[in-house]
Amino acid sequence: MSCIAPPLLRAHALRLCYPQATVPAVNNLSLEVRKGEIFGLLGPNGAGKTTAISIMCTLRQPDQGEIEICGLNLRTRAGKVRPLIGVVPQDIALYTRLSVRENLHYFGTLHGLRGKTLHQRIEECLVFVGLEEHARRRVDMCSGGMKRRANLAAGIIHNPQLLFLDEPTVGIDAQSRHVILRNLEDLQHRGMSMLYTTHYMEEAQQLCSRVAVMDRGRVIAQGEPERLVQSNQCRDLEQVFLHLTGRELRD
Repeated sequence: MSCIAPPLLRAHALRLCYPQATVPAVNNLSLEVRKGEIFGLLGPNGAGKTTAISIMCTLRQPDQGEIEICGLNLRTRAGKVRPLIGVVPQDIALYTRLSVRENLHYFGTLHGLRGKTLHQRIEECLVFVGLEEHARRRVDMCSGGMKRRANLAAGIIHNPQLLFLDEPTVGIDAQSRHVILRNLEDLQHRGMSMLYTTHYMEEAQQLCSRVAVMDRGRVIAQGEPERLVQSNQCRDLEQVFLHLTGRELRD
């Protein structure tokens, strides 16, 4: 009899309402991310994706609901969970007056890396994202694509088990986008799990084994991309997305 491994991340009935807001930003959200899986969290602007990620990566406390990561309850064991996760935020989370290498050194130190281990991880990450020849360049002198790749390197410097990625390819050229998508597939092959948000539906269909579509704080559909396409009688995931969330503009 086969044994099914427990999910690496389990979020159950999450709810968060900001002060003075009339509706919750996240409302009864439940999802699971399995070991070695890239799980896509999709939704229009304002759907609650970034808030959901901020809750799951310990930056915000939910009003209700429970989260477990690697079997640890986030409410009571957040300090134990943080070394196990990495975050690649939508905004570039780097010190612009430091070089790419100096940023990686700083973030590696924050995660407890020292000496030879830290130096080795910096070199590995620079090569991994194709920035070894630009390691000494200040971040404010980097192109948009280089900043995005450096942002990814900073998020994986400590080799986390679970990586949260919020729009990691937004606003960059096709070449840098291709490199980042290839990087994520490589990380998955190495066993890293990811929760991934994007507005590019073709990315989600290419990368993700399962997706959840959010709108107005709720998950309105969840499953394998191809099954969602078939069950909604659509051509592709983008058509499913528009069918579920509507074609009206979201600001």
